[in-house]
Amino acid sequence: MTDVKVLAPREVPLGGPRSMTVRRTLPHRDRSFVGAWCFVDHYGPDDVSTTGGMDVPPHPHTGLQTVSWLFEGEIEHRDTAGVHEMVRPGEVNLMTSGHGIAHSEVSTPETRTLHGVQLWVVLPEVDRDMGREFQHHAAPSVPLGEGCTARVFIGTLAGHTSPVQTRTPLLGAELTIADGATVTLDVDTAYEHGLLVDTGEVTFAGQRLGRGDLGIVEAGASTLTLEAHGDVRAVLLGGTPYDEEIVMWWNFIGRNHDEVVAFREQWQARSERFGEVEGYAGRLSWLPAPDLPRGELRPRTRTGRH
Repeated sequence: MTDVKVLAPREVPLGGPRSMTVRRTLPHRDRSFVGAWCFVDHYGPDDVSTTGGMDVPPHPHTGLQTVSWLFEGEIEHRDTAGVHEMVRPGEVNLMTSGHGIAHSEVSTPETRTLHGVQLWVVLPEVDRDMGREFQHHAAPSVPLGEGCTARVFIGTLAGHTSPVQTRTPLLGAELTIADGATVTLDVDTAYEHGLLVDTGEVTFAGQRLGRGDLGIVEAGASTLTLEAHGDVRAVLLGGTPYDEEIVMWWNFIGRNHDEVVAFREQWQARSERFGEVEGYAGRLSWLPAPDLPRGELRPRTRTGRH
């Protein structure tokens, strides 16, 4: 039986005042990455009439790519590269910050239920200062066997490949598995994999996972078997192990404490590094950075903080 490390989610407020609550499994004190996936937030289903939905004012990023994926609802994205795009179920938006970007995220007035995941990918040293980019892809539903379908939004699974380009080898796919069905997936042995459960319960490589759990399998496995208990929806993430050290704080990824401090100062000074988001008409014109913690920000490796 393949060993599975299980990370349970913790609840975190997102977006400053009037924040929405998300369930976060990465980063975790015992684990920083699955491949180059470095951040996993899972939210909803939220009744927007009760929660107020999502309204995240313009905020900055450095050194990473954001990957937005929805199960229900619609979110309006605007960024300082001039991109204005919607996030809809089954359609992935990948935004590259590199040297610096800012963006806003707002659920649309038509949205009644908001439900999805927000993911980050750390950019490797060679690419972390690259220019702003944006990619959008509507991932088709493809069969993976009796009672199982997938939407491959990044990478390749079961012969289906997404056109979205990443800077390290990655996999991202939404899986749906009917109650009682079992599916065995052929996977790349060079990849480590994580399975985030959205609905139902699933036995993943022999380990039972519940809603919100992230089960992680180290590189080396050639197949992964999933058995559904109830109708299951899950997100499968994978990638080659990421071995660089990073410092990750708030919305920034850098390589040391001083660099992240400089990013914060530049954002607070409204530096051209991040630019201005045009067209956002929400509650704040921009989201100020929180205060830095006392002491030096410590680097992260695959297995947690130093």
